[in-house]
Amino acid sequence: MTTLDAPTAVRRRWAILAVILAAEILDLLDSTITNIAAPTITRDLRGGDSLIQWLGTSYALALGVLLVVGGRLGDRFGRRRLFLIGITGFTLASVACGLAFDPTSIIVARLIQGAFGAVLIPQGFGILGAVFPREEIGKAFSAFGPTLGLSAVGGPILAGFLIDADLFGLGWRAMFLINIVLGGAATVAAVRLLPRDDGDRGVSVDGLGSGLLGVAMFGLLYGLIQGSGTGWTAGPIVFLAIGAIFAGLFARRQTTAANPLIKPSLLKNRGFTSGLLLGVVFFAAVAGLLYVISLFLQNGLGYSPLRTAAVGMAPIAAGIVIASISCYQLIAKLGRNLVFIGLLITLIGTGGLYAAVHVQGPPVGALVPAVLVIGLGMGTCFGTIYDVTMGDTDPDEAGSGSGSLAAVQQLANAIGAAAVTTVYFKTLGPGQAHAVSTSLLVVAGVTLLSCCAVWLLPRKAPAQNH
Repeated sequence: MTTLDAPTAVRRRWAILAVILAAEILDLLDSTITNIAAPTITRDLRGGDSLIQWLGTSYALALGVLLVVGGRLGDRFGRRRLFLIGITGFTLASVACGLAFDPTSIIVARLIQGAFGAVLIPQGFGILGAVFPREEIGKAFSAFGPTLGLSAVGGPILAGFLIDADLFGLGWRAMFLINIVLGGAATVAAVRLLPRDDGDRGVSVDGLGSGLLGVAMFGLLYGLIQGSGTGWTAGPIVFLAIGAIFAGLFARRQTTAANPLIKPSLLKNRGFTSGLLLGVVFFAAVAGLLYVISLFLQNGLGYSPLRTAAVGMAPIAAGIVIASISCYQLIAKLGRNLVFIGLLITLIGTGGLYAAVHVQGPPVGALVPAVLVIGLGMGTCFGTIYDVTMGDTDPDEAGSGSGSLAAVQQLANAIGAAAVTTVYFKTLGPGQAHAVSTSLLVVAGVTLLSCCAVWLLPRKAPAQNH
């Protein structure tokens, strides 16, 4: 790929950055909008509780399973080619979501959308690294934080607005169909701007490993969701067993494959595996919590989607952004202690929300501070857990380790959307307040256990050790 470092190419480089950022924004928006829209979509498509669970799970599942493979495909066949395939497929899958006519059609469309997202997202940093001179690359990467932060705050509000506005009678469908404009514009710009590259046909892609992981995760999640919805009959138990078997086969594959998705040396590293497991457990808990908060506000308190976004989701997103920016300078000094602080803040916010739920008709003044504190805790952990996890790894393990952690975080989102909402739906009998309270206690318990596991992590992030 040719580096565009001539003076006449400056504007083009920044235009390429805008295209990459547009792709990241599309992914962030479509990974979070169902937090707000799930109850409305379920009512419109006459789905049950399992549809609410699958709306977020399906997208994160496909994205997580295929994310590392998507990056390898870009290395092999060219990042421009894979970016264009990803953005085009993502846009078309968004249209399919917007035109869905029953629960099955939207779940399949979400799976396809996540799969194309896994092809699209990994190409961005590689493209930027090739077109920006070394002295400017830092400025380019610094644009991601504020842009994605604003998207995280504005995304839920945009989703709530579109549902409430019911533009052209489209209701929730407008959230997906708007990608015709956003994705279409990004595709046209990408065709015109992204530099050509041929890739390296010598790069190996472990399709078998990805297939084993996909079957394992689908089996485990399908068994969990169906078991919680229809009862623990033979079907869900068989799927859980299949998931466990294929998870074992995937682990075995990582020790025998020439180019495994996760290097075996990483799995033998106690600090790395501890961080991996801690991230899965904690991120799953808080991802599920976001769904539960949205369900409680809409189904329990009767809030509209827009009010739910403003009261529940936007403060959490704002907290995540504030904490992520604030912690950037602290991780070098505090290391894993910063992870512990983030977990404690999350625990305090969860306790505050638990108390607010038990106030009769909880006022906004009680809900917003609690969810803001939860967001601050989440943001502190998001920016530090995986940085610290890489602290005892070797430089040649950095690519495999970081790619694996990014994929695992998406899988944790899928697990959390299924697991925590399962607790919520199974405890709805006595009422919405009881269901959300039980879910909050589960999240608090997981967070408390995570606090105990922090001390298994490396003391510092890689920059301090290498």
